[in-house]
Amino acid sequence: MKVLLEIPDNKAVSLMEVLRSISYVKAKPLTNYKAQLLSEIKDAVDEINLIKAGKKTARSAEDFLNEL
Repeated sequence: MKVLLEIPDNKAVSLMEVLRSISYVKAKPLTNYKAQLLSEIKDAVDEINLIKAGKKTARSAEDFLNEL
């Protein structure tokens, strides 16, 4: 199982030490870039799920391309 945690910077070092001391846990910090990318992907998936559930309307590919 993989778990993503958001920890304040001033607490992260001590928690990482605890996690690394557990033999069956592999812990490594994410770069800011990767953390942002994961957040944006999660937001996109959430939006797709809202569209599928009919709670949000999708826009056409033509509208999307015109915006670019």
